[in-house]
Amino acid sequence: MFNPNRDQARQFFIDTWAKFQRRDPLSSLEEKAAAIIALHPEYHRVLQNPESFISSDWRPEAGDINPFLHIGFHLAIQEQLDIDQPHGIRAIHAQLAAKHDDEHAAKHEILECLGETLWQSQRTGQALDGALYLQLLRQRAPAG
Repeated sequence: MFNPNRDQARQFFIDTWAKFQRRDPLSSLEEKAAAIIALHPEYHRVLQNPESFISSDWRPEAGDINPFLHIGFHLAIQEQLDIDQPHGIRAIHAQLAAKHDDEHAAKHEILECLGETLWQSQRTGQALDGALYLQLLRQRAPAG
């Protein structure tokens, strides 16, 4: 099973973006990651200067967004959508995409729910609460 540490996960995104820019062949997972990175030009500078950023800490309390975490959340969400797990996430994504007329904006709403669920898990020391995740997703989805 793929279970990288923080630096390995960051290096995966850095290497994937470099391969994409060189037009090297990409694995299926790298293709997904490169597509996500392409949607986030604000992170290209970070990925193209790994020596400056690989060990950086981003502090949410200071308003920082960790680009590696953000891309990783996107990748996790894409995997969830691909297999519709948790069950119903694909339909919720479609509703959110219609609401925003933008699939990327819909994924950002899902990302907020995933972040909240993970934060709750860390805060309470409990396992990830899939029911809470779905509840948060459904609250954001348009009624009907």
